[in-house]
Amino acid sequence: MIAFVSGRVAAAGPDGAVIDVHGVGLSVQCTPATLAGLRVGDHATVPTSLVVREDSLTLFGFADDDERAVFELLQTASGIGPRLALAMLAVHSPDALRRAVAAEDVTALTKVPGIGKKGAQRIVLELRDRLGAPTGGDGALAPPPGQAAEQWREQVHSGLINLGWSTRDADAAVAAVAADLAADGADGAEVPPVAALLKSALRKLGK
Repeated sequence: MIAFVSGRVAAAGPDGAVIDVHGVGLSVQCTPATLAGLRVGDHATVPTSLVVREDSLTLFGFADDDERAVFELLQTASGIGPRLALAMLAVHSPDALRRAVAAEDVTALTKVPGIGKKGAQRIVLELRDRLGAPTGGDGALAPPPGQAAEQWREQVHSGLINLGWSTRDADAAVAAVAADLAADGADGAEVPPVAALLKSALRKLGK
């Protein structure tokens, strides 16, 4: 297992980054929140999990060891592969997932694309004794509205900068996405996942 990679961030995209480790570029798939903490040109140490398949070797990267541990635990549930586990962490923090499973909050779990009601119920049944109690390190299911709004703005803005857009373009795209959310009546507790917001911002910039 590759426990972590450490090196210069050579490139970043909507779904992952390339870390230059002594001249070897390692492609690491990450959540948008993890990507927001990586800046091209900076040195980074990223906890990783290597998923081996017959036809592929895929390296997944995380913000910290706890996120990696939850990613690996999620895959012990029936029907949860690495891509879906990563999607779950893109929508909910590790502690948010622990709270959702402990509270049997099927509604929260079905906010993840690809998870229906039956799948959520199965996850609760299979993981409630494995995920453990919330650590208290990353908040509850829904942070206060102002805090949630600030978080997505910062993460989307950082993601756009990492993708090579100027600060001015990133500011404009974030403002345009925020305007759309306001028009749709979404408040801070109801904002979509950061991955969806980043894609919306990229569409704005592509026009």
